[in-house]
Amino acid sequence: MSRTLTVHPVPGLGAEDVVVGRSGRDEGAVFTGTSDGSIFRVSHDGATVDRVARTQGRPLGLEIDVDGRLLVCDAHRGLLRVDTRDGAVEAVTGDVDGRPMRFCNNAAISSEGAIWFSDSSTEFGIVDWKADFLRNTRTGRLLRRDTDGTVTVVLDGLAFANGVALSRAEDFVAVAETGARTVVRHWLTGPNAGTRDLLCSDLPGYPDNIARGSDGLIWVTIASPRDAVVERLQTGPMLLRRLATRLPPRLQPAPQRTVRVQAYDDQGQLIHDVDVDLEAQRTPYHMVTGVREHEGRVWLGSLHEAAIAVVDL
Repeated sequence: MSRTLTVHPVPGLGAEDVVVGRSGRDEGAVFTGTSDGSIFRVSHDGATVDRVARTQGRPLGLEIDVDGRLLVCDAHRGLLRVDTRDGAVEAVTGDVDGRPMRFCNNAAISSEGAIWFSDSSTEFGIVDWKADFLRNTRTGRLLRRDTDGTVTVVLDGLAFANGVALSRAEDFVAVAETGARTVVRHWLTGPNAGTRDLLCSDLPGYPDNIARGSDGLIWVTIASPRDAVVERLQTGPMLLRRLATRLPPRLQPAPQRTVRVQAYDDQGQLIHDVDVDLEAQRTPYHMVTGVREHEGRVWLGSLHEAAIAVVDL
């Protein structure tokens, strides 16, 4: 179903993710991070945009921590906490087993404060994300940071691990595999505890960030439609994959223009498929990489845009 898209500019490129504030001055405001390391707070109507912090890195996934601060997945620096009142930035986790993370991407926080987060690749960082994607390294990981600071690798071998979300009952954690067009479900409790299956598969495009909305559903971004050339390369000889990533950017496969997000219940049933008709709306906004449903509005972020956007359900 096509919906009307409202775009709110921010003074920085690559507003990759979005999260909605919960209390005080932040209540109802939308936060995003841009490629210059800025964290911006955008009023609910988009009329006011304030820079609240700089991470000195590249902020991607955003969450609200149990104490009300922002948890930031910084592609260069790892997990950070940001106090939106004074802009203070605190390093939380930058390495795993003594080795720096290459590509900290997205997170979800349990009611008890455990942080589930993704490291998209152990071979390539964000600057070379296309190389990891095309070469299909399958070195992505799902990690957990307990409240005592212990970090555990929960899943590895993922095809570009990306968005992370917990179920409403916190009986499973979901992680998007961008390269495989799936969302993996890792069971935490119940008879299937410790096993994995798929919340959804054969998605119509490549999932990026995912997030549980105020409606209890798990919202999934579709950053770009399925590309047959990309998928042939991913399964082709490694020499061919390497050659493809060395081509000039204008000759490499590129994300196709789309604004699309889907929502699934905890059983994997598709509930919403929001597909914006970009031609009808005459908007250049595209490549949705962040999503957050809040009280019937779906907020969107984009790795390529100097703006966030919103769709009313």
